Amino acid sequence: MNEEIQKILQHTKENMDKSLQALKREFSLLRSGRVSSAMVDSIKADYYDTPTPLSQMASIMVQDASSILITPWDKTLLKNIERALQEANIGATPNNDGEAIRLHFPPMTKEQRIEITKEAKAMAEKGRVAIRNIRQDANNHLKKLEKAKTITEDESKKSQDSVQKLTDEFVKKIDETLKSKEDEILKV
Repeated sequence: MNEEIQKILQHTKENMDKSLQALKREFSLLRSGRVSSAMVDSIKADYYDTPTPLSQMASIMVQDASSILITPWDKTLLKNIERALQEANIGATPNNDGEAIRLHFPPMTKEQRIEITKEAKAMAEKGRVAIRNIRQDANNHLKKLEKAKTITEDESKKSQDSVQKLTDEFVKKIDETLKSKEDEILKV
């Protein structure tokens, strides 16, 4: 197989894998039956006039299925962390006891679960679109190579078939990831 074709296929696979990983990261931020420390990962609090992720200024521990304990290494930051959590509006009111902040998440209602499932489906669709865009880019590169007579028409067709197989494989992985996340969200 032509070296340029191999590079295109390798690049395509890497980009599709990055899209899948990005989707999994987005899914980890969605609330399911259990709370996760990922729910507060993207929140930044003021740390000496610098917005800093909570994980870099406190230990974050999931205590049980519905609560998270955030213990700052510097107790003077409690107010800043509490304010950042209130502004983030993550569905739980922070309780500051002077040592740490507890977040207790109430059980999700059926309506909330259905809404979060819709969000997950929308995220998965964006992932599928990203995969198809990567496929289109790869096919365009292959067609350019064919037009420039760098590769034959047969090589181009075979390569485009390989790109389609990769696309189908990654769309299937997205669907499986979505199904797993939906089951997790809807499980009471």
